[in-house]
Amino acid sequence: MLHSSFSPDKVEAGCDEAGRGCLAGPVVAAAVILPKDYKHELLNDSKQLTKTEREELRVDIQRDSLAWAIGEVSSVDIDRINILNASFEAMHRAISSLTICPQLLLIDGNRFNPYKHIPYECVVRGDATYLSIAAASILAKTHRDELMMNLAESYPGYGWESNVGYPTLEHRDGIRKSGITPFHRRSFQLLPSQLELFEEVK
Repeated sequence: MLHSSFSPDKVEAGCDEAGRGCLAGPVVAAAVILPKDYKHELLNDSKQLTKTEREELRVDIQRDSLAWAIGEVSSVDIDRINILNASFEAMHRAISSLTICPQLLLIDGNRFNPYKHIPYECVVRGDATYLSIAAASILAKTHRDELMMNLAESYPGYGWESNVGYPTLEHRDGIRKSGITPFHRRSFQLLPSQLELFEEVK
Protein backbone atom coordinates (compact mmCIF):
# COMPACT_ATOMS: atom_id res chain seq x y z
CA MET A 1 0.00 0.00 0.00
CA LEU A 2 1.52 3.30 -1.09
CA HIS A 3 1.44 6.30 1.25
CA SER A 4 -0.44 9.41 0.19
CA SER A 5 2.03 11.82 1.81
CA PHE A 6 5.23 12.16 3.82
CA SER A 7 4.16 15.31 5.65
CA PRO A 8 0.39 15.91 5.63
CA ASP A 9 0.69 19.65 6.36
CA LYS A 10 3.01 20.48 3.43
CA VAL A 11 2.55 20.75 -0.32
CA GLU A 12 4.63 17.84 -1.63
CA ALA A 13 5.96 17.18 -5.10
CA GLY A 14 7.01 13.65 -5.97
CA CYS A 15 9.95 13.46 -8.40
CA ASP A 16 11.31 10.59 -10.48
CA GLU A 17 13.22 10.07 -13.70
CA ALA A 18 13.27 7.61 -16.59
CA GLY A 19 16.00 6.57 -18.98
CA ARG A 20 19.17 6.64 -16.90
CA GLY A 21 20.35 3.28 -18.19
CA CYS A 22 19.59 3.91 -21.86
CA LEU A 23 22.19 4.15 -24.61
CA ALA A 24 20.26 6.79 -26.54
CA GLY A 25 17.81 9.61 -26.00
CA PRO A 26 17.33 12.09 -23.18
CA VAL A 27 16.86 11.42 -19.51
CA VAL A 28 13.37 12.55 -18.55
CA ALA A 29 12.03 13.53 -15.13
CA ALA A 30 8.59 14.41 -13.84
CA ALA A 31 7.35 16.29 -10.79
CA VAL A 32 3.79 15.75 -9.55
CA ILE A 33 1.73 17.38 -6.82
CA LEU A 34 -1.30 15.24 -5.96
CA PRO A 35 -4.29 16.28 -3.82
CA LYS A 36 -4.01 15.29 -0.17
CA ASP A 37 -5.46 11.84 0.54
CA TYR A 38 -5.45 11.04 -3.19
CA LYS A 39 -6.39 7.46 -4.01
CA HIS A 40 -6.18 5.43 -7.20
CA GLU A 41 -6.51 1.66 -7.22
CA LEU A 42 -4.00 1.18 -10.07
CA LEU A 43 -1.35 3.71 -9.10
CA ASN A 44 1.92 1.93 -8.37
CA ASP A 45 5.58 1.84 -9.39
CA SER A 46 5.60 2.18 -13.21
CA LYS A 47 7.84 -0.90 -13.52
CA GLN A 48 5.05 -3.03 -11.98
CA LEU A 49 2.47 -1.91 -14.54
CA THR A 50 1.66 -2.88 -18.10
CA LYS A 51 2.06 -0.37 -20.92
CA THR A 52 -1.74 -0.07 -21.18
CA GLU A 53 -2.06 0.58 -17.44
CA ARG A 54 0.65 3.24 -17.58
CA GLU A 55 -1.08 5.01 -20.45
CA GLU A 56 -4.42 4.95 -18.61
CA LEU A 57 -2.77 6.27 -15.46
CA ARG A 58 -0.99 9.00 -17.41
CA VAL A 59 -4.36 10.47 -18.37
CA ASP A 60 -5.73 10.17 -14.82
CA ILE A 61 -2.63 11.71 -13.20
CA GLN A 62 -2.56 14.66 -15.57
CA ARG A 63 -6.28 15.21 -14.94
CA ASP A 64 -6.28 14.73 -11.16
CA SER A 65 -3.00 16.31 -10.06
CA LEU A 66 -2.85 19.83 -8.67
CA ALA A 67 0.26 20.39 -10.80
CA TRP A 68 2.60 18.31 -12.94
CA ALA A 69 5.57 19.00 -15.19
CA ILE A 70 8.21 17.25 -17.29
CA GLY A 71 11.93 18.02 -17.56
CA GLU A 72 14.35 16.68 -20.19
CA VAL A 73 18.14 16.66 -20.53
CA SER A 74 19.53 15.73 -23.95
CA SER A 75 22.09 13.06 -24.76
CA VAL A 76 24.57 15.83 -25.62
CA ASP A 77 24.21 17.32 -22.14
CA ILE A 78 24.34 13.85 -20.55
CA ASP A 79 27.75 13.39 -22.19
CA ARG A 80 28.82 16.81 -20.96
CA ILE A 81 27.76 16.65 -17.29
CA ASN A 82 27.34 12.83 -16.75
CA ILE A 83 24.12 10.88 -16.28
CA LEU A 84 23.79 11.41 -12.52
CA ASN A 85 23.98 15.19 -12.79
CA ALA A 86 21.75 15.08 -15.85
CA SER A 87 19.11 13.18 -13.84
CA PHE A 88 19.19 15.84 -11.13
CA GLU A 89 19.03 18.60 -13.75
CA ALA A 90 15.99 16.97 -15.40
CA MET A 91 14.26 16.92 -11.99
CA HIS A 92 15.18 20.57 -11.42
CA ARG A 93 13.67 21.50 -14.79
CA ALA A 94 10.48 19.64 -13.96
CA ILE A 95 10.20 21.26 -10.51
CA SER A 96 10.84 24.73 -11.95
CA SER A 97 7.96 24.22 -14.42
CA LEU A 98 5.35 23.40 -11.76
CA THR A 99 2.56 25.95 -11.50
CA ILE A 100 2.49 25.47 -7.72
CA CYS A 101 5.64 25.89 -5.64
CA PRO A 102 6.10 22.78 -3.46
CA GLN A 103 7.12 23.03 0.21
CA LEU A 104 8.74 19.58 0.19
CA LEU A 105 10.27 17.41 -2.53
CA LEU A 106 10.06 13.63 -2.38
CA ILE A 107 12.90 12.25 -4.51
CA ASP A 108 13.11 8.67 -5.73
CA GLY A 109 16.55 7.27 -4.89
CA ASN A 110 19.27 8.02 -2.36
CA ARG A 111 20.86 11.20 -3.76
CA PHE A 112 19.80 14.62 -5.01
CA ASN A 113 21.26 18.04 -5.70
CA PRO A 114 19.21 20.57 -3.70
CA TYR A 115 16.81 22.72 -5.71
CA LYS A 116 16.84 26.34 -4.51
CA HIS A 117 15.89 26.28 -0.83
CA ILE A 118 13.11 23.70 -0.97
CA PRO A 119 13.55 20.92 1.61
CA TYR A 120 13.70 17.39 0.21
CA GLU A 121 13.61 13.76 1.28
CA CYS A 122 15.33 11.00 -0.68
CA VAL A 123 13.37 7.75 -0.60
CA VAL A 124 14.93 4.51 -1.83
CA ARG A 125 12.25 2.69 -3.86
CA GLY A 126 10.16 5.80 -3.48
CA ASP A 127 8.09 4.91 -6.53
CA ALA A 128 6.83 1.89 -4.57
CA THR A 129 6.35 3.92 -1.37
CA TYR A 130 4.66 7.26 -2.13
CA LEU A 131 1.84 7.92 -4.56
CA SER A 132 3.30 11.21 -5.80
CA ILE A 133 6.62 9.56 -6.71
CA ALA A 134 4.80 6.68 -8.39
CA ALA A 135 2.80 9.25 -10.37
CA ALA A 136 6.01 11.02 -11.38
CA SER A 137 7.58 7.73 -12.47
CA ILE A 138 4.60 7.03 -14.74
CA LEU A 139 4.62 10.49 -16.34
CA ALA A 140 8.38 10.37 -16.89
CA LYS A 141 8.32 6.89 -18.43
CA THR A 142 5.30 7.39 -20.67
CA HIS A 143 6.63 10.74 -21.93
CA ARG A 144 10.05 9.27 -22.67
CA ASP A 145 8.68 6.10 -24.27
CA GLU A 146 6.53 8.18 -26.60
CA LEU A 147 9.49 10.39 -27.52
CA MET A 148 11.70 7.40 -28.35
CA MET A 149 8.98 5.68 -30.37
CA ASN A 150 8.62 8.85 -32.43
CA LEU A 151 12.40 8.98 -32.96
CA ALA A 152 12.31 5.36 -34.12
CA GLU A 153 10.46 6.50 -37.23
CA SER A 154 13.40 8.70 -38.24
CA TYR A 155 16.08 6.24 -37.08
CA PRO A 156 14.88 2.70 -37.88
CA GLY A 157 16.98 -0.35 -37.23
CA TYR A 158 17.71 0.18 -33.52
CA GLY A 159 14.42 -1.13 -32.16
CA TRP A 160 13.61 2.06 -30.30
CA GLU A 161 9.91 1.47 -30.92
CA SER A 162 10.15 -1.41 -28.43
CA ASN A 163 13.38 -1.01 -26.41
CA VAL A 164 13.06 2.83 -26.14
CA GLY A 165 16.85 3.16 -26.11
CA TYR A 166 17.81 0.51 -23.56
CA PRO A 167 20.81 -1.76 -24.35
CA THR A 168 19.02 -4.72 -25.90
CA LEU A 169 20.60 -7.11 -28.41
CA GLU A 170 18.54 -5.50 -31.18
CA HIS A 171 19.74 -2.03 -30.23
CA ARG A 172 23.39 -3.05 -30.13
CA ASP A 173 23.06 -4.94 -33.41
CA GLY A 174 21.71 -1.73 -34.93
CA ILE A 175 24.75 0.17 -33.67
CA ARG A 176 27.07 -2.44 -35.18
CA LYS A 177 25.31 -2.30 -38.54
CA SER A 178 24.44 1.37 -38.89
CA GLY A 179 26.68 3.27 -36.46
CA ILE A 180 25.48 5.83 -33.96
CA THR A 181 22.89 8.58 -34.29
CA PRO A 182 22.96 12.13 -32.92
CA PHE A 183 20.82 10.81 -30.05
CA HIS A 184 23.28 8.19 -28.81
CA ARG A 185 25.18 8.88 -25.58
CA ARG A 186 28.81 8.86 -26.64
CA SER A 187 30.05 8.71 -23.02
CA PHE A 188 28.29 5.36 -22.53
CA GLN A 189 29.72 1.98 -23.49
CA LEU A 190 27.55 1.51 -26.54
CA LEU A 191 29.02 -1.90 -27.35
CA PRO A 192 30.81 -4.43 -25.12
CA SER A 193 34.06 -3.33 -26.78
CA GLN A 194 34.82 0.35 -27.28
CA LEU A 195 37.48 -0.50 -29.88
CA GLU A 196 35.00 -0.26 -32.73
CA LEU A 197 34.67 3.03 -34.60
CA PHE A 198 31.35 4.39 -35.71
CA GLU A 199 30.19 6.61 -38.50
CA GLU A 200 27.54 8.96 -37.24
CA VAL A 201 24.19 8.68 -39.01
CA LYS A 202 23.27 12.06 -40.47
